[in-house]
Amino acid sequence: MASNTSTVTALDPETLRDWISRHEDLIIVDVRSAAEFETMHIQGSYNVPLPLLSEHTDELAERLGQRVVLVCQSGVRAEQARQRLNGAGIDTALVLTGGVPGFAAAGGTVVRGAQRWDLERQVRLTAGSLVIAGLLAGKLISPKLRLLAGAIGTGLTFSAATNTCAMGNALSKMPWNKAASEPTAAAAINQVPAGN
Repeated sequence: MASNTSTVTALDPETLRDWISRHEDLIIVDVRSAAEFETMHIQGSYNVPLPLLSEHTDELAERLGQRVVLVCQSGVRAEQARQRLNGAGIDTALVLTGGVPGFAAAGGTVVRGAQRWDLERQVRLTAGSLVIAGLLAGKLISPKLRLLAGAIGTGLTFSAATNTCAMGNALSKMPWNKAASEPTAAAAINQVPAGN
């Protein structure tokens, strides 16, 4: 069921699945990276990675109708996209709760490709590894190296407070997170059908 709160307009996976089965007039925009989209995406969705959407919000908003569902891995990037589109006049966009994994778990139809770890999991592994490395290096080499653990903790706190993720942005540029072909702004936006 769609629900409105002060910061997020959410749509649960079961409702989206129902809308898709009834062929509702809606456009599903997946704002994850092309590699994440390639790994698994909702059947019939369109991939417009968040950095492209952020740079070309007005162009995309011109193509969208009023029934837009934004999806990502967990809802964080989709909410950022919703806020950008809201500023461009699309104030009815919904964010899928639980992201693509939640939709798949709810029995929604997804397309699966080459499997790779999602960015959130990569961030957790990298941050955790850096904290452990900082603590071990602080004990074995120099106590000053414990500052690495503190820096990572500070970065994670800042990330939560600002709803951004510098580590995720950096990891998304790594070779293993690149799709066979990254979409250009024109290709990503023009694939989305013009709405009503």
